[in-house]
Amino acid sequence: MQIHSSAFANNGIIPHQYTCEGTDLSPPLRWEGLPAGTQSLALIVEDPDAPDPAAPQRIWVHWVLYDIPAGIHDLPAGVRKLPPGTREGINDWQRTGYGGPCPPIGRHRYFFRLYALDTILPDLQDPDKDRLQVAMRGHILAEATLLGRYAKGDR
Repeated sequence: MQIHSSAFANNGIIPHQYTCEGTDLSPPLRWEGLPAGTQSLALIVEDPDAPDPAAPQRIWVHWVLYDIPAGIHDLPAGVRKLPPGTREGINDWQRTGYGGPCPPIGRHRYFFRLYALDTILPDLQDPDKDRLQVAMRGHILAEATLLGRYAKGDR
């Protein structure tokens, strides 16, 4: 299984418009190679370098999606209307939706982690990342990661 973006290469710089310095749109994402038996997908976007990559103290969660239908193979840039059945969790701004990179200092890494699940999860009532990960336990068939980087001022 693989996840890609037409906006940036793996380990590349995330373009300005997908960050807090731009229009804060979610980047376009696409995936392929889902394993047999995939019933749904989950996506977690996180920054393990918060607040300072030289002395990280926590993982900052930017986006939480789950129950993405297995027949969906992409999300367009700035997606506002999620595929039917898709559910959202809360990010570390305590809201649903995408929150783009906005590092206070240094260049941070942003991991777009896609999980293929052997089930459709129940409504978890706006879970945070930790609650979603508990619900996914024992149901993950495969995981794919796309890594983007960003520092304020990157263009």
